[in-house]
Amino acid sequence: MWSRDKFLLIGLLLWYLALSVWTAQSPTDPQFWLISSLLPAAFVVGLVATHRVFPLSHASYTLITLFLTLHAIGAHYTYAQVPVGQWMDQVFHLGRNHFDRIVHFSFGFLLAYPMEELFRLGAGVRGWLLYYLPVMTVLGLSGLWEIIESWVASTLHPELGVTYLGSQGDVWDAQKDIAAALYGALICVTILAVIRGVRGTLLPSQAQPAIVDSST
Repeated sequence: MWSRDKFLLIGLLLWYLALSVWTAQSPTDPQFWLISSLLPAAFVVGLVATHRVFPLSHASYTLITLFLTLHAIGAHYTYAQVPVGQWMDQVFHLGRNHFDRIVHFSFGFLLAYPMEELFRLGAGVRGWLLYYLPVMTVLGLSGLWEIIESWVASTLHPELGVTYLGSQGDVWDAQKDIAAALYGALICVTILAVIRGVRGTLLPSQAQPAIVDSST
């Protein structure tokens, strides 16, 4: 019989698959949707393939699913046309659709913990490096993503290239996206460090991953 834990993981996977099917229905720009969905799909396949060999905590899988959900929504509408971002622009007079900034921030904030878990449980990292490495990894991957975006944009027709970049006329868009991811990662590891400091321990059980501690 399946345990409650397995039901949760299967539920997360089914949610993402169902969301992917929905986003594939009449996307704003089909070619943009396809290009933007390839890497997340490969990432999900990798998570499924390595689940038995190196399972992450349920918290990590949930955080990853939340990020992939935001990205899938952006891929469906194109980031410059996501309705909630347009609503925010109208209400707060932001001058642009900031949904892409939200997703970049979420990349750092939601994925820094799964990265921390990988370093802690997979590589046995301890001490200050446990908080430094996830931040640097987020920073490096964010920069790599901007480079990949520029490669894709330069090899496709101009209209899709601009859509894929999603700069919306901001010459500093790439730098601001990277900064947003960095801020998210810094906030995440700061929260982890503060809570663990208050509890007076890094982890009561090194064998059981959890979003903050496994002692609760």
